Amino acid sequence: MLNEQKTVLVTGSSSGMGRASVIALAKKGFIVYAGSRTPHKLFDIQSKKIRPVHLDITDPKSIAESIGFIERIDVLVNNAGYGLVSTVEDATEQEMFDQFNVNVFGVLRVCKAVIPKMRIQNEGIIINISSFLGKIGLPLFTFYNASKYAVEGITDSLRYELKDFNIRVHSIMPGFFNTNFARDNLVTNPETFKEDSPYAHMVATLAPLIVEQINSGNNTVEIAQMILDIIEKSDFPARRTAGDKAKKFIPMKRELSDEDFERRVRACYNL
Repeated sequence: MLNEQKTVLVTGSSSGMGRASVIALAKKGFIVYAGSRTPHKLFDIQSKKIRPVHLDITDPKSIAESIGFIERIDVLVNNAGYGLVSTVEDATEQEMFDQFNVNVFGVLRVCKAVIPKMRIQNEGIIINISSFLGKIGLPLFTFYNASKYAVEGITDSLRYELKDFNIRVHSIMPGFFNTNFARDNLVTNPETFKEDSPYAHMVATLAPLIVEQINSGNNTVEIAQMILDIIEKSDFPARRTAGDKAKKFIPMKRELSDEDFERRVRACYNL
């Protein structure tokens, strides 16, 4: 099947990795439905190949309305997500729920809507944009870590569940990439960031370093290219890291004991 006959749905398309992926896929001839809660931010790249759609992955009705009219979906890229920066002690019930509602339940909701189409087609590809923090922990990112660990579990289980229907499932585990993530997609808990917080020293040490590493991270084109590689290569691995930090830390975690790895992370981030 020619690329121009293939249809891709990308969630979280208005900026960063999502937007870069939409552009790259369209250039390769795919018809791309660019899902976003703010589709107007995609009007500047709207074309016959790029079709912005309003899609709120926390709202089943929005998902049904957005996806229902798309007759065929060959590839789903679950990209939408954000990071909560908070200690466990300070996080509110709403903050905890919201983190999982977007990063985990949102992925499951969209998969639930798209899988029947792919099953009837007897083919499809699901690509979950996870994180290298779905395999390693960092303080202040406990809820984001846990949500991405969950995405890795979803990926593993769906690979078994959907194999008989010729549906491939993969995850990409990015490190830090130069996107708007630090500015637009990190939500901070005000108690954690108070000057008199018991965690003030950790926040002052770690938070600026993480933001700096995000802002000086890899180019999003790397993620877009990996998505294209997954689509084009039927034997692509179940998961693959992307970006310098991910390529450094994930192999290190495999090689070292948990305790030795923890010591390396502490040294790297002055913890």
